[in-house]
Amino acid sequence: VEFETRAIHAGQEPDPATGAVTTPIYQTSTFAQEAVGVHKGYDYARVANPTRTALEECLASLEGAAHGHAFSSGLGAATTIMHLLDPGARVVCVNDVYGGMYRMFSQVYEPKGYVFSYPTPEELSTAAAEQLDERTRLVWIETPTNPLLNVVDIAAVAAAARAVGALVVVDNTFATPYLQRPLELGADIVLHSTTKYLGGHSDVVGGFAATNDPTVADRLRFLQKSLGAVPGPFDAWLVLRGVKTLAVRMDRHCANARAVAAFLAEQERVTSVLYPGLPQHPGHELAARQMRDFGGMLSFTLESEEEAVDLVARTKVWTLAESLGGVESLIEHPARMTHASTATAPFAAPRTLVRLSVGIEAVDDLVADLEQALAATPARA
Repeated sequence: VEFETRAIHAGQEPDPATGAVTTPIYQTSTFAQEAVGVHKGYDYARVANPTRTALEECLASLEGAAHGHAFSSGLGAATTIMHLLDPGARVVCVNDVYGGMYRMFSQVYEPKGYVFSYPTPEELSTAAAEQLDERTRLVWIETPTNPLLNVVDIAAVAAAARAVGALVVVDNTFATPYLQRPLELGADIVLHSTTKYLGGHSDVVGGFAATNDPTVADRLRFLQKSLGAVPGPFDAWLVLRGVKTLAVRMDRHCANARAVAAFLAEQERVTSVLYPGLPQHPGHELAARQMRDFGGMLSFTLESEEEAVDLVARTKVWTLAESLGGVESLIEHPARMTHASTATAPFAAPRTLVRLSVGIEAVDDLVADLEQALAATPARA
């Protein structure tokens, strides 16, 4: 059964009690038991809920995973994964990483005794074995990365990690399982912020992790229950609803992003365009091999920080806001917004950078809005 069909049907059989086609929102905290320990598979909603189960089964199917675990946020999923490790463990993380992950690693886990190193995407793609040692227990990558849209070779990293007995986690939020399936390329765990493309409508916060390793899955299920970072049934239902249109939305996101990237590449005021779909992007060939299409995220740079900050405030169709992956187009300044926590890091987001989450509006409107914003933005003196 193809991806689009599974997105609509996997884990979502009609309700046996009523025949409802749409999965019900089981808005309950507990479940009646026929006798002590005798129930219909559910006893307490933190442990499991039928709406959440439907979401977990659906997303696991889309990632080609045997096991799926839903969480209250992407960072909730990440926190739970980090509990697979003990203090003293070494984590290798790509240096171009979401600011919230760097904040968690540097300000929460590093003070507890975890050891982190941050190689570049190129170092991980071309010489991953040189970045890992016997103390390395986890390799954390994003691809494409946030916010510089670098591409990391998942298969190469997975091979190097296996050699030292480390787990590989791939944050697949930008690509989604429609465009990229890291588990098929050798990753051990795939992570999502379901807030983004999977939910798709900027109306829910959630996270997800999937694996084919039964030992890892059992531990994640225990940690999910014991740490409690679980989504409520309505949040699970919203993501489940969003996933039904994921394929058609991603096709439009990608088509619009290609057009916007091509427009920006021709603008004199724009000093660089970072989008894997452009042939001149250094990761273009790799992205073409491990992705179905190039995604709906792109970034570009202007000559000065002042120009970047001024431009993001001048758009009318593009909304100045954090987050990404919704049907509406968003624009932001990473250095002052989503990646402010990396300001003191050696790999801080460039202050001239603008990040775009390209929505599914009419692309001519998106291009015209950027054109007027660029024309209205004062040039650096």
